[in-house]
Amino acid sequence: MYPKPARHLVPNTYEFESSPMVKETGFREYDARWLFGEEINLMGVQALGLGLGTLLREMGVKPELATGHDYRSYSASIKYALVTGLMAAGVKVHDIGLALSPMAYFAQFELDVPAVAMVTASHNDNGWTGVKMGAQRPVTFGPDEMGRLRDIVLGGKFHYADGGSYRFVENFPDRYIADLTNRPKIKRRLKVVAACGNGTAGAFAPRMLEALGVEVVPLDTKLDYTFPRYNPNPEDMEMLHAMAAAVKESGADVGLGFDGDGDRCGVVDNNGHEIFADKIGVMLARDLSKLHPGATFVVDVKSTGLFATDPALIANGVKADYWKTGHSYIKRRVTDLKALAGFEKSGHFFFNAPIGRGYDDGLLTAIHVLEMLDRNPGKSMADLYAALPKTWGSPTMSPHCADEVKYGIVDQIIAKFQAMQARGDKVIGQKIRDLVTVNGVRVTVEDGTWGLVRASSNKPELVVVVESPAAEAHMREMFKAVDAVIREHKEVGAYNQTI
Repeated sequence: MYPKPARHLVPNTYEFESSPMVKETGFREYDARWLFGEEINLMGVQALGLGLGTLLREMGVKPELATGHDYRSYSASIKYALVTGLMAAGVKVHDIGLALSPMAYFAQFELDVPAVAMVTASHNDNGWTGVKMGAQRPVTFGPDEMGRLRDIVLGGKFHYADGGSYRFVENFPDRYIADLTNRPKIKRRLKVVAACGNGTAGAFAPRMLEALGVEVVPLDTKLDYTFPRYNPNPEDMEMLHAMAAAVKESGADVGLGFDGDGDRCGVVDNNGHEIFADKIGVMLARDLSKLHPGATFVVDVKSTGLFATDPALIANGVKADYWKTGHSYIKRRVTDLKALAGFEKSGHFFFNAPIGRGYDDGLLTAIHVLEMLDRNPGKSMADLYAALPKTWGSPTMSPHCADEVKYGIVDQIIAKFQAMQARGDKVIGQKIRDLVTVNGVRVTVEDGTWGLVRASSNKPELVVVVESPAAEAHMREMFKAVDAVIREHKEVGAYNQTI
């Protein structure tokens, strides 16, 4: 039988090379992330594959799976370790090779297989690895499935089965790009900066955009797993600033930035101004709801309040559903509600039938942004953005907080704000209008200014976002108020960025 994994082993020892190591905290709410070599080794990845195959059979899912890997120096070796574990559990594996996460999700449909396991650490720093998994198209695992997988793997409760096999699917990216571009070409003459941060999207995004008939200005599209300029994260200001500079220098109509595994897209307008993804979501919701009146849009709790208050959306009969942050949560909610689309502030966008298959795809998001421009001739990206009601919002800020304590600290912060509301205490001089606690706590005061604190699902961090429809000063005051509550906990460290 396969050994029960250890939580920690010392590298460069016999034990490290002969026994599986899997750190418990790598099993996140909706995917898995570990520091390779420090928190998981190759035998640990093998155990993960064996555990995933065991779980598929336990769930009654046909043991057949699509897999791929992102561009990191070690991702292919991790994928093959995962594959050996899956095969030992009797799973038929279809390997699409170097891929984007949405390409792996597409493979579930294109190859007609029920399950997926994409080896990627997304935009995490080099050194991280992970797996995004699912067994029901188009949704991916949530806390229940991830919790059960953790128990199987860490408990060594593996089930071996015959019938496992492996096949490599040749030229699969061609099928993915052909599917995306099987639509009318863009009529407007558009120049587009395609920023990839040297991540995996560099191999695919420029080619796809050119097939749509736009002029592409490539930015950091050469694959380089050291990420020499910045991490491929379109929510990070460093990447957005690089995109802005490229737009200004080239005179482009829009800048589109893709994260490390291609399931997110960030946008810079023609003036070189960064537009946070939740505002792009409002712009797309305005455009799409003209074509689909009465549509429902699911948005995460980090997102702008405009989804519920924008007069144009209200006029189009839009229903806004605020839900838990996380690609698995929003994806499942979009499917359950049969929503037209779902938007996360992080840039995960989910387009459902008839405009998508329900999973997050940064390249499809780029297409919808370009089609929005195409449907609004004579209007620039800046014009469409300027038409939104004004709000002042922060980027997503992430103070460090260890995985082992972050959820408990957030529980205490929730309780603090609940007690303040019960006593009638004021925040930034106003009464608390409402608290949303579906995912952390989102505290809103009388003028609509709000602040959010939640635990990051895939990093040892808290997540903080603030916004005000009233004044920039109110936004900054809300940050100070929220941060004051956070600073009551000495375990919370410095922010990655602030306002």
